[in-house]
Amino acid sequence: YLPFFGTASGSKEQEAINFLERRVTDMKEYDADQTVRTAIMCLGSVLGSDFRGSEIEVAMVEGKAGLFTKLTEDEIDAHLNAIADADA
Repeated sequence: YLPFFGTASGSKEQEAINFLERRVTDMKEYDADQTVRTAIMCLGSVLGSDFRGSEIEVAMVEGKAGLFTKLTEDEIDAHLNAIADADA
C-alpha cells in the first residue's frame, strides 16, 4: 500500500505536479471539499484562467469502495465561490 494524494497528466503535467507537491503535506488532513477546491485551483493555476461552473466538469472517487460522484454545476459554482471568498 502506498499513500497517494494527487497526480496530473497532459501537456502541462509538470506545472500541475509542482502545484500539488507544494501542498502535499497538508493534503493528508483535507476533507472532500478541500480536495475538490485544490484540484480546481490547480487547474486554474496551470491554465492561467478562472472558470464558471458551466465551463469545467468535476468528479471524485471516495473511500475504499470507490464511490464515483460527478458534481453538478451548482456544486461546482459553490466551490468556485468558496475559492474566491478565500482569496479575498
